[in-house]
Amino acid sequence: MVRRVRGIARSLVMYHGIPGRSRRLQRFYREFLGPGRLGFDIGAHVGSRTRAWRKLGAEVIAVEPQPDCLAVLRWLFRRDEGVTIVPLAVGARPGRVQLRVSTATPTVSSASPEWTETVSRDRRFAGVEWDATIDVEVTTLDALIARHGEPAFCKIDVEGFEVEVLAGLSRPLRALSFEYLPQAHDQALEALRLVDELGAAAGGYRYNYSPVETMRLVSEHWLDAEQLLRVLDRVRPGGRSSDIYARLTGE
Repeated sequence: MVRRVRGIARSLVMYHGIPGRSRRLQRFYREFLGPGRLGFDIGAHVGSRTRAWRKLGAEVIAVEPQPDCLAVLRWLFRRDEGVTIVPLAVGARPGRVQLRVSTATPTVSSASPEWTETVSRDRRFAGVEWDATIDVEVTTLDALIARHGEPAFCKIDVEGFEVEVLAGLSRPLRALSFEYLPQAHDQALEALRLVDELGAAAGGYRYNYSPVETMRLVSEHWLDAEQLLRVLDRVRPGGRSSDIYARLTGE
């Protein structure tokens, strides 16, 4: 219990306790979301992005399977009708999955055994222990869209399960992001391939890259997939978690 309390407290401090962080999130996401638009926060954790998006006037579907994080989300947005909390994981097909939980560092809990095995070999994860497993229900992006509508922006941050999430999407979205971790480079490339294939029928995606929660894009111009790969080759030695952003050409 003590580890759980400390873990969720750590997340609250990290994502809600840094002065100015919410304002930076709002400035950054204003390019994608605003009043009347819908955002999907897949892997909402303790709701920092959900909170920023609501301040922009967007409606938010916050999807999170971890019970402790869900308790925080339900408390933070208990009076906010603009936030719908979905207590599920997202994957390639409906069903159930085993979520490996790190009670001390819940931000790295994952439904991907391959991902946890890969990153655990890196020194930056030396202190991380996945010490609990819970069985969670899985939905798909297609099912969420059928129920709630198509989002203007979809954030996917699910610690190595991004490929599974994208495999449950059959249409291109206007804009989305997914996590990039250099230690799991091959998994990220597969996610990029799926996104690129989805976008092909709608004119294609352009890409950008935001390092380590900086809330800034590294390129002044949006890039094609090959240009993005060259950026990733440059940043891989740093080994820090970041995000890849994609938007349809013309958006």
